Amino acid sequence: MVDGPEELSDRERAAVEAELRTLADDEFVVAERYTEWQVRGPTLEADIAIANIAQDELGHARLWYDLLEDFGYDQVDLIWERDPADFRHATLVELPFEDGDWADCVVRGYLYDTHEHLRLQALEDSAYAPIADRVGKVKGEETYHREHTQNWLERLAESRAGRERIQRAVDRLFPHALTLFERTDHEETIVDTDVRPEPLADLRAEWREVVSGFLAGLGVDVPVEDAAELLPDSRGRDGTHTEAWRSLYDEFTFTYRQLGRSEAPSLMPAPEEADVDV
Repeated sequence: MVDGPEELSDRERAAVEAELRTLADDEFVVAERYTEWQVRGPTLEADIAIANIAQDELGHARLWYDLLEDFGYDQVDLIWERDPADFRHATLVELPFEDGDWADCVVRGYLYDTHEHLRLQALEDSAYAPIADRVGKVKGEETYHREHTQNWLERLAESRAGRERIQRAVDRLFPHALTLFERTDHEETIVDTDVRPEPLADLRAEWREVVSGFLAGLGVDVPVEDAAELLPDSRGRDGTHTEAWRSLYDEFTFTYRQLGRSEAPSLMPAPEEADVDV
């Protein structure tokens, strides 16, 4: 086990940073998108749930960004003044929602949360102790997120119209969900040094089996083509993004830029400062 950056070689340091950036960026950007649904859900219960999920995801982003600060960065570097091309989130989380379609929101959440569940399981055995130590803070809340989306999908699938809405969302989002498993330049080192012992290719195969089985049970088809044939041109992990990303980036940095700030308030309280677990 490695307890901090000072114990890492340059190669290992780059691998840990790469893993943390994808974790943090995914959580931060998906939270930004979820906020768009906070007063637009089909029920008051749904509004409250999606607001809580957005807050949870921001808290998880804070946990991972906090570990990146151990490498000498601060939140200005990591979020507010960062070049949008430097973000390494999957394109799934940056896509705008289909206007007014709750099925699009819950399908996206299910695909994302199932991926995160499997990835966190792999990170429980991370040789980088600060990552392994924080997995437990995230897993419990992510279990609730996954159950929330599964319950809504089952509810929507009770009607033919609902199943059709789910199918349209799956057809649109599935290729972008595959970008969750795209490699960074440091994937080989990440696996070889047990930063994340399980390769992304193995996680993708397991994820596909899980989501295909669940969605088939609802009467929804999942594409059967190989990942390479389905992947969109923009992959996210390599710094290429959809057209939607720049507008979202401009939106969440707008106030920071308008006020001419050179520093920003904390995204969330640091874990050691919080009264309760994030």
